[in-house]
Amino acid sequence: MAAKPAAGESKVAKAAETTRQVAAPPALKVVGGEAAVVQPAQPKAITPPPLLKPAPKPMPLKIVEGSAEGPGFEVGDHVVYPTHGVGKITAIETQEIAGHILKVFVVQFEKDRMTLRVPVGKVRAAGLRRLSTRKEMDLALAKLRGRSRVKRTMWSRRAQEYEAKINSGDPASIAEVVRDLHRNAGQPDQSYSERQIYQAALDRLARELAAVERIDEDQATQRLEKMLQAAA
Repeated sequence: MAAKPAAGESKVAKAAETTRQVAAPPALKVVGGEAAVVQPAQPKAITPPPLLKPAPKPMPLKIVEGSAEGPGFEVGDHVVYPTHGVGKITAIETQEIAGHILKVFVVQFEKDRMTLRVPVGKVRAAGLRRLSTRKEMDLALAKLRGRSRVKRTMWSRRAQEYEAKINSGDPASIAEVVRDLHRNAGQPDQSYSERQIYQAALDRLARELAAVERIDEDQATQRLEKMLQAAA
């Protein structure tokens, strides 16, 4: 009966076997008649995920008052916007636009059923102004008593000049358009486009006259028409 190996010898044998496995040479592979050493595959390096950048803080809102350019309009004031005529300031609001806080005048045009919001700092650039004084309006009405001055040019060119005068918002220029396009009885009738421009100029002038004199717009229109007939 064979003797069992001692416990110490068994441990030594296992340690030697482990050493042989660890120290085993790399495998050989025959390539083209020659032996080549095959290196074991190296594990791929693990790339750590990129660090997340903190979200940028929102930019603080910039307050733009523009009071240095504003003429100091108040709620309830009647004003004149060049391309729309007489309107009324119904509110002064603060709005956020493109990261800026703007103070705006809310101008309502009752007859046209339209509302505009004009930034306080852009009042002068937009041409928003106060009503004409009585003296300025009297100078404008004096234009109605003069003689018509119609240029001998193509109507399309004259129409552009008339529209530019109306959109200027200047009552004296608007009065010139009313004077030049007015027709009394016995004079040649107006064309359709002439009547349109004439009526637009007459309405624009009558609205400001009514606001200045604090009368009804129909009364202001009748007053203008009487002045035109008297000057004929």
